[in-house]
This record gives sequence, C-alpha cells and structure tokens, in this order.
Amino acid sequence: MKGRTQTLPPVLNGLFQSNLNSQGQGFTPAVDLWETQAGYELEIALPGLKKEELSVEFQEGVLTISGKRAFEKGDQERKYLRVENLYGTFKRSFKLPEHIDAAAIEAQLENGVLHVSVPKLEEMVMKRQIAVK
Repeated sequence: MKGRTQTLPPVLNGLFQSNLNSQGQGFTPAVDLWETQAGYELEIALPGLKKEELSVEFQEGVLTISGKRAFEKGDQERKYLRVENLYGTFKRSFKLPEHIDAAAIEAQLENGVLHVSVPKLEEMVMKRQIAVK
C-alpha cells in the first residue's frame, strides 16, 4: 500500500532496537521480527549464503548477526551489464529484552533464510493468598 507506514506494536517497538553500524558495510539484509508466547523470532533474508559465512553472537544483551557475501566474478570473459545482487559484509545488532533465555537462543539457515529463535525465560508466577496476622 502506497504511502502507508507499518510500525511495530508498542510492546515490540522498544524491546528490539536495531543498532546498525553502517561503517564499511556492503548491504543490509531484510529482517522480520515477531513475538510469540514462548519468545521472539527473527527471520533474515540471506540468499546464497552458507552457514559457514555467518556469525550469530550474543554478548551483554545484544544479539549480533554478521556475515559476508563475496562477489564471484566467475568466468573472466563474462562482461556484466548489470549487477543488482548485494555483496560485501553486513552486521545487524539487536538489543534484547532482559527477560530472554540467552543460553537457549537457536539459529538455523534454510533456503536462504536465517531463522533465530530467542526464547523468553519461564517465569513462574504463583498466586497465593497471604493471611494477615
């Protein structure tokens, strides 16, 4: 829809803050982010990349996904008329909410999409009546 901007719901808007460092970057991959009852899910479009070319790290409350897509010139006699695919390095960082289980974060690359699952901590909320003495 032209002219319409979609924003994250207020709950998600402040929880994940993208902190993209644009210095020396080749491209910025598209990221989809959503919340479930169990946690947060990220999908990052990375067509053509292999898992060996990716790094997913968590440090001091920040999830960082980085990698490099090299430009393969291939046959030396090939004369490109146009190159529209994006190449170079990328780095996306997301400040995570405090109530996540960092030890259980998982990442899987399938069909050019990196899926990262960030589970929430299981909070045991117990309700009880307290007697007044």
